[in-house]
Amino acid sequence: MNVGFAGSRIETHARYVTIAEFASMLQRAVFDRPVVDKTNLTGRYDFDLAWSYDDSQFDGKLPPINIEAANRPSLFSALQTELGLTLESSRAQVETIIIDGVQKASEN
Repeated sequence: MNVGFAGSRIETHARYVTIAEFASMLQRAVFDRPVVDKTNLTGRYDFDLAWSYDDSQFDGKLPPINIEAANRPSLFSALQTELGLTLESSRAQVETIIIDGVQKASEN
């Protein structure tokens, strides 16, 4: 699965991916918060998805665009209309690893 920047839109080309893998990619590349797959879908899918990004995505590091003048829907609309998926904001417990100290390894 890859994500590409094409001017005012983002394109994702996914081949043989699970929805959990797609959610993981959204978490790593697009959003600054956890994305949890609650679909219970276990199959593998091929799909292409294109959307116009906004400043809540990619840490706001892409050039600003006028979303109304963009030639693609928002990510939320594209997920709903093209894949039948919805992203919902909610609160949940998420596993976290906390590193509270670091030591240089001894020379043995």
